[in-house]
Amino acid sequence: MAHLISNGLQLEYETFGSPENPAAILIAGLGFQLIDWPTFFCQKIADAGYYVVRFDNRDIGLSQKLEELGVPDLQGITEQLQAGESPKIPYHISDMAGDVAGLMDALSIQKAHIIGMSMGGMIAQLMAIFYADRVLSLTSIMSTSGSKMLPPPAAAAMSVLMKAPASEDLEDVVAFGLEVNDVIGSPGFRWDREELTEHVRTCVQRCFCPTGYLRQYTAVQAQNSRTRELPGITAPTLVIHGKDDLLIPHEAGEDTARLIPNSRLELVEGMGHDLSPALCRHLSDLILPHLKRA
Repeated sequence: MAHLISNGLQLEYETFGSPENPAAILIAGLGFQLIDWPTFFCQKIADAGYYVVRFDNRDIGLSQKLEELGVPDLQGITEQLQAGESPKIPYHISDMAGDVAGLMDALSIQKAHIIGMSMGGMIAQLMAIFYADRVLSLTSIMSTSGSKMLPPPAAAAMSVLMKAPASEDLEDVVAFGLEVNDVIGSPGFRWDREELTEHVRTCVQRCFCPTGYLRQYTAVQAQNSRTRELPGITAPTLVIHGKDDLLIPHEAGEDTARLIPNSRLELVEGMGHDLSPALCRHLSDLILPHLKRA
C-alpha cells in the first residue's frame, strides 16, 4: 500500500496487476475501507487483464481525516433537509468524485472502469456524469439514484445504524460491527463468523474514526437526486442490487437501471448490503463479463 495526493488530500491506495492494462477503480461505501474489497476479488479482476486500484475514501482508513471541518450536527442537518433547505455540510459526494479523478491523475490513468458500492456507487455515477470522457464503464452496486421517491431503509436497518458501540473499547466496537452485519448483511452469502470477527477487528485496528464516518454520512444524506443527469450517461453500465437489501431497497437499483440508457440490471437473490467473500465471488462473475463487453 502507498499514498498519494489527490484533490489536495492524502489518499491511501493499493494496486493489483500491470499498469499497462485497462484500469478498474474500486470505490468503497460509507465507512468502508479499501480492505473491505477482498484481496482475492481484486486479484481475480487483475488476473483477467486489468489494473485494479482500491483506495480509502477521505475521512476513512489511512487516508486524510478532515477533523478541521468539525462534527456535523446530524439533527440540524436532517431538519434543514426536511424543510427543503440546503444545509452547510463538510463536503459533498461530488467532492469525493473529484477525489477519484485526482487519484486517476496521480496514477497517470486517463480512463478507467469505475466500480462503486453503496456510497461508492453514488460517487461512481457522478464520475460517469461529470467525468464521462474518463469512464470506460460504470458498475453501480447496491446504490441509488438519490430520488426522494424511493422506499426508505427498513426500520431494522435504520435502528442498528443509528446506534453506536457501547464504548470505544476494541471489542465493543467489533461487537457493534457484527451486530450491523447481522442485520444488513447478505442472508444468502453469509460470512463465516470467525472470519467476519477477525475482519471487523482488523478494520477497527486499522482505523476507528467516528467523526470521519459522520462527515461521510452527511454527504450521503445531503446528496442531490441524480434522476435528471443519469439519462445522459453514455458509459456501458451494469447495475447490481440485492433483493434482500434492507438498507437500500432493491427498488433503488431498479430505478437507477431504468434511468441509465441501455444499462444492464442484475437483481441478486440473497444479497444484502455488505461485501462478504461469498458475495464477492458472485459479484466478480457478474462484473468481469461486463468489463469485457465494454
